[in-house]
Amino acid sequence: MDFSFTDEQSMLRDSLASYLRDHYSFEQRRDALRSEAGWRPQVWKAFAQELGILGALFEEAHGGLGGGAIESMIIMEEFGKALVVEPYLGTVVIGGGFLKRASQASWAGEMIGRIIEGEVVIAFAYAEPQSRYAWTDIATTARREGQGYLLNGHKAVVVGAPWASHLIVTARTGGGQREGQGVSVFLVERDTPGVTLRDYPTADGQRAAEVFLENVSVPATALIGPEGAAAPLVEQVIDQAIAATCAEAVGVLRRLQEGTVEYTRQRRQFGQPISEFQVLQHRMVDMYIHLEQSVSMTYMAHIRLDEDATERGKAASAAKVQIGKACRFIGQNAIQLHGGMGMTDELAIGHHFKRATMIESAFGSTDHHLARYEGLSLGRAA
Repeated sequence: MDFSFTDEQSMLRDSLASYLRDHYSFEQRRDALRSEAGWRPQVWKAFAQELGILGALFEEAHGGLGGGAIESMIIMEEFGKALVVEPYLGTVVIGGGFLKRASQASWAGEMIGRIIEGEVVIAFAYAEPQSRYAWTDIATTARREGQGYLLNGHKAVVVGAPWASHLIVTARTGGGQREGQGVSVFLVERDTPGVTLRDYPTADGQRAAEVFLENVSVPATALIGPEGAAAPLVEQVIDQAIAATCAEAVGVLRRLQEGTVEYTRQRRQFGQPISEFQVLQHRMVDMYIHLEQSVSMTYMAHIRLDEDATERGKAASAAKVQIGKACRFIGQNAIQLHGGMGMTDELAIGHHFKRATMIESAFGSTDHHLARYEGLSLGRAA
């Protein structure tokens, strides 16, 4: 199978890498994390106006570049290398994933245009305190109220919510708390009365929030997808998010592996670089093997995003399993080979390790996706 990139895709990768190299150094990122905002809105504007990557995944009819899964993979890998915190995943991959399929919503095209212009930032509020990785375990409710809906509930660890102008919220309009039936999705403006956020930084330098919805009134047009039957749509978008997160992880792991090799060439012990020690060479070879396996599985996950739900889900979960194992193996060995200094704030390696650790459990742990892969395989066989 040919995994070669087109000339346009190579140009996208090179231009983004060049911009991040010039404007997103480790020191610039660390200063942004220490600021009150926790990110740089001017970088977000540059993504929109200078690079155009906020429109890379949207159709040309909406003002986008007409890209797809491979373009998403390229962008997310470069973001992983630079540890970009700006909410591309939540806004473009997830938010855009829902809006592109909101055919019944007359405003969807306008919202996509505003995303492309950098005017809209979206956070995905789907997890709840009791749900762990079972995203269909939804206690948040949405009941009919006049010409719209009234939302009540609590969403946990909503990444990017402190920066968001809009939230995409899963809520139950019917069915039992853990059933797939009865799940609906709504677009909610962050400043809607009744929406309360409790912001906090995450271990990897991003910002998240607990989102509380108390009698939040939204119009019927805020509904994305069919009422009570949006579970397949949510699962599809989450699989896309898993694939994109795997691509980001590849960028993170590449920096961990390359940084470790470079450090062992400089660190000397017993009169020679520690990279000359055979036992450490073997370990770094194992790190490289985990990285290359992760690259292959991530490619496969993106290639299969357009297949049926079973094959798409199996590919996404298989990639997430490999990524989870690689994040742990490469991350822990990178820190061990650096020694205690690897966890200091002054070295980029520690920041990459923290991001890899968070990715390991994002959208489900390794054990969760092993179980999901098994379930999908048995269900398909049956």
